[in-house]
Amino acid sequence: MDLILNFADQYFFTPYVYPASWPEDEPLRQIIGLLVVTNIGAVILYLGLGSLSYYFVFDHNLMKHPQFLPNQVRREIKYAMSSLPCISIPTVALFFAEVRGYSKLYANVNDFALGWPGLIISMVSFLFFTDMCIYWIHRFLHHRLIYKYFHKPHHVWKIPTPFASHALHPVDGFLQGLPYHVYPFLFPLHKVLYLALYIFVNVWTVSIHDGDYRVPSQLQEVINGSAHHTDHHLFFDYNYGQYFTLCDRLGGSYRHPSALQGKGPNGCITRLLRRTSLATAATVTWTPATKSTSRSSSPVPMRS
Repeated sequence: MDLILNFADQYFFTPYVYPASWPEDEPLRQIIGLLVVTNIGAVILYLGLGSLSYYFVFDHNLMKHPQFLPNQVRREIKYAMSSLPCISIPTVALFFAEVRGYSKLYANVNDFALGWPGLIISMVSFLFFTDMCIYWIHRFLHHRLIYKYFHKPHHVWKIPTPFASHALHPVDGFLQGLPYHVYPFLFPLHKVLYLALYIFVNVWTVSIHDGDYRVPSQLQEVINGSAHHTDHHLFFDYNYGQYFTLCDRLGGSYRHPSALQGKGPNGCITRLLRRTSLATAATVTWTPATKSTSRSSSPVPMRS
């Protein structure tokens, strides 16, 4: 995060905001700067990625589902925007520790013993580490003594849109984001890769709420995509994972997505529309003239 803070200092804070007498590495100034860039960055990522997904990826047919709430999109955005500033406070504390040099983040590839191959190893280990941690944190948040206080607000959205991705209680949002921030304190990670992975995490979080179930068939059993996470919202005790299905399989909480079997939300909508169409057709054909004809006709079916 020091890369972002240094950029903000150079092009905004130092020339336009803070007095020249206030050093850039002064702790209070760093905390204030981190609060500003973290909140602005979070809003840009949330609204930007959410809007792109909502308008270009999200299946708007899902809004016909009976469990899609009135004004749901506006409510999702309102809840997320009220939670993000609260989530940023403990997050900034971790960012501040990174900036002060307490993490294992490094700037030069040559500073890491494994060099360039280490970047690939770091990326893979980051994904598996955070996926495993989020699985257990997510499961913990579903415990009956915890659920109603912190995680239940996110499950209000039975048929989520991309804007539901960050519509979380602040405690829920921070806990599920905690593994991303803990990793660089435990393992070496390049600073640029860390920022790239942080953006990827937000992209992925939005994507598993977008209702787009098109995952290559070869990966459907491995990747925890939108279809898997939709079933988590609908059926509660399944598919806790973030990226992969491995932890769910090991933990006994895996459920093959109903959407991939033709039984998901779209299947429900199709059946409802078919019933509505049949009911409408029956209403149109059942007229007084039809009643009169039916009374005088023979009960024996006519033959051609």
